[in-house]
Amino acid sequence: MSDSKGFVLFESAAGYGLFEKIIGEDVGEQTPEYQQSIADFSKFNKLFKLKAFIPYSTPEEALENANSLSEGVVTSLLKGFLANNLKAGTKSVIEVAEKDLASAISEIGYKSKSTTQVLEYFRGIRTHFSSFVKDLKPGDVEKAQLGLAHSYSRSKVKFNVNRVDNMIIQSISLLDQMDKDLNTFAMRCREWYSWHFPELARIVTNNIQFAKLAKLIQNKKNLSESDIPALAKVVDEDVANDILRASQASMGTDISEIDLVNIMTFADRVIDLAAYREKLHDYLGKKMNDVAPNLAALIGEQVGARLVAGAGSLVNLAKMPASTIQVLGAEKALFRALKAKTNTPKYGMIFNASAVGKASQKNKGRISRYLSNKCSVAARIDSFSENPTRLYGEKLKSQVDERLEFYNSGAVPTKNQDAMKEVAALIQSEEKASRGKKRSSKDDETKSSKTPSKKSKKAESDSEEEKPAKSKKSKKVESDSEEEKPTKSKKSKKVESDSEEEKPTKSSKTPSKKSKKAESDSEEEKPTKSSKTPSKKSKKAESDSEEEKPTKSSKT
Repeated sequence: MSDSKGFVLFESAAGYGLFEKIIGEDVGEQTPEYQQSIADFSKFNKLFKLKAFIPYSTPEEALENANSLSEGVVTSLLKGFLANNLKAGTKSVIEVAEKDLASAISEIGYKSKSTTQVLEYFRGIRTHFSSFVKDLKPGDVEKAQLGLAHSYSRSKVKFNVNRVDNMIIQSISLLDQMDKDLNTFAMRCREWYSWHFPELARIVTNNIQFAKLAKLIQNKKNLSESDIPALAKVVDEDVANDILRASQASMGTDISEIDLVNIMTFADRVIDLAAYREKLHDYLGKKMNDVAPNLAALIGEQVGARLVAGAGSLVNLAKMPASTIQVLGAEKALFRALKAKTNTPKYGMIFNASAVGKASQKNKGRISRYLSNKCSVAARIDSFSENPTRLYGEKLKSQVDERLEFYNSGAVPTKNQDAMKEVAALIQSEEKASRGKKRSSKDDETKSSKTPSKKSKKAESDSEEEKPAKSKKSKKVESDSEEEKPTKSKKSKKVESDSEEEKPTKSSKTPSKKSKKAESDSEEEKPTKSSKTPSKKSKKAESDSEEEKPTKSSKT
């Protein structure tokens, strides 16, 4: 392989392919004949030759490489593939389609470039790729492309779902549209019902209250004093009395039942739409507190959501400079001023923030510039922080209030560095407190888990103590029975010696009776007493037997 050869790195859904350029005339590549040869494989095969091909082993590996290539990162698979087929440091040039990938390949020791002509190479290689790689069957490349496209798109959608700023953009767009529609529908309902009861429009100025009262009153002729408590639930009692008096002297025309039914149906639609608008507003506030809590705490949920929608996403808003955030939403006025060379606008969507409304007319531009700077900081914290919190936003809002006070009275505001240090110290203290609570809860759980084991150990120790006590008692009983045995044997011997002349039946009965009595006595008496009583009886029996011996001898 000569060092002057050129190569083309082709990334497909099936794997990496390294093609060698056989003819590389940059001048002739722009001719129509060369362009026609790309469509014909027999001619295109003379221009490029497949040097090496490495397929993906799993779909997960294909997705990982696709994500890395889109970010301009050289994967370990690609690095090993190039190392096996090309020598690092040679004059060979690797042509790729992405500029970021070309710079990444250059960093690992290969010469790489990306030109517009590479796209033409890719067009021909993509057309004849299955012909170059003979192991691929017809349709394998299309299946691999379809599967990789689905998994790649799914991974990107998951990323957007985790950020959930798309829900904020859709919610604020729907909320703004509903405000316009609700205003139009309420005005139509007011105008329609005013033909029957025109005085009600002058008494009640709120559109939603007007629709509710129209639904409640319906025909003004049927309104009486008994309906005042029901009217008082919608408006004040004084206003309810005014409505009753106006209905009695109304100049409106009569209305038919079919017309009244249509008006009431439309009033129901307006009431339901207003209720849904309130629910959507609450939903938007919760989403903003979850996704961008600092931005919501600084300028409010609706203004913050409009800034996110105007930028396209929270990440785009975080990347914008403060000067762009300041005029976001006033692009037409900005370009008109630049074209006419007049004064540029000082604020766009940020004009709806409460801080700009509090400032005087001469300070509105100054406070909008300061507020846009703080919005940029809050958006970056919300976008790139792992643990979202409202503390930074609340501190930034206090800084904006101090700046307003500085414009009015000249009081020196807190420096931004000191404010951020205070919030960081507060967050660290809260984390320590939460860790301490977790540790204490874990200790309580361990203690609660250990207490039953202690009880069981005590029960086991008590049972072990009872066992030797019982064994001691049994030993005492055994010792007592052993002491009784010799005494019984002595008695039986004495009785046998005395009753040699007597009948065997009597001599056999007497010792058995005495032994049964001795056993019953030993069972009823305590161990201590049982050890003493048999010894006394044995002594008495010995003395009696000694006295009986001479008497018997004299008789004989």
